Amino acid sequence: MFVGVYERQLDERGRVALPPSFRSTIGETCYLTIGDDGCVRIQSADDFHDEAEEMKEAAKSGEVSRAKMRAFSSSVVVGSLDKQGRLVIDANLRDHGGIEPQSSVMVIGAIDRIEIWEPSRWEIQNTTGQNEIAADQAGGAS
Repeated sequence: MFVGVYERQLDERGRVALPPSFRSTIGETCYLTIGDDGCVRIQSADDFHDEAEEMKEAAKSGEVSRAKMRAFSSSVVVGSLDKQGRLVIDANLRDHGGIEPQSSVMVIGAIDRIEIWEPSRWEIQNTTGQNEIAADQAGGAS
């Protein structure tokens, strides 16, 4: 399980050091994909394979177009951590996330995946989510 938020710095080669608590959980091989809302998503091999199987079945049944499946699968990058716990974020994925080499990023634990965010994009997402939590709590108060 991935939880918490960590500020990190991308190096000149587009590498980011994952928090130690994430390193043991993600495994030796991980999958980097285009994430929702403009982030970069990182999944363990097992979780990615499960999602890929679901997408394959959805494409067979017509719930997901073949074009969407192709676009998704062609954007995936297989990654692995180096000895310092760093992971290379591919240039195309950095473009998707609005992330530049040698810039700050937010590394977010999102329960079943890791997300890499450009800080201003993360601030918008976090504020939206915090407002939803507050509204839910206010609605549940008696």
